[in-house]
Amino acid sequence: MLINGAAGAIGTFAVQMAKRMGAHVTGVCSTGNVERVRALGADAVVDYTKTDFTRAGETYDVIFDAVGKSSYRQAKKALTPTGKYLTTVLGNNILGNMLWTKIAGGKRAIFDATGLKQTRDKLETLANWVAEGELKSVVDRTYTLDQMQEAHAYVDTGHKRGNIVISMTIATQA
Repeated sequence: MLINGAAGAIGTFAVQMAKRMGAHVTGVCSTGNVERVRALGADAVVDYTKTDFTRAGETYDVIFDAVGKSSYRQAKKALTPTGKYLTTVLGNNILGNMLWTKIAGGKRAIFDATGLKQTRDKLETLANWVAEGELKSVVDRTYTLDQMQEAHAYVDTGHKRGNIVISMTIATQA
């Protein structure tokens, strides 16, 4: 399995979850995140500033684009004959590719908004992994509620590592 955006909020969880489920994981990230992604458990790491995973000659059963930086069209050459391309970013291209690949068979394009298909059992499994220390949240930065605009600006750079936390103080009445 290849995870594009392995150092981001969704990607850091995807690496850990895929490893926990027994997958051989290749993470794609920038140079500054290579060691972080390895520490999360990735078996291999591709530095996208040096190598385009779609042209590296490797093939994968699953390519999960957690950040919407690739497309099915670009990634399909890196899929095995029955491989699946998953993305969390919904757009016209993925909708068309989903329809076409469902009809044509073989390689598939799939949109999956994280959390939409979760069941109670799956959420309990995730909660257990967190409690056992096998699934950890990666926090890049913490901002106050007053710094929300700055937090959004940082997220919009596309280079955050893990999650951004917004801390709030709740006033209590005596």
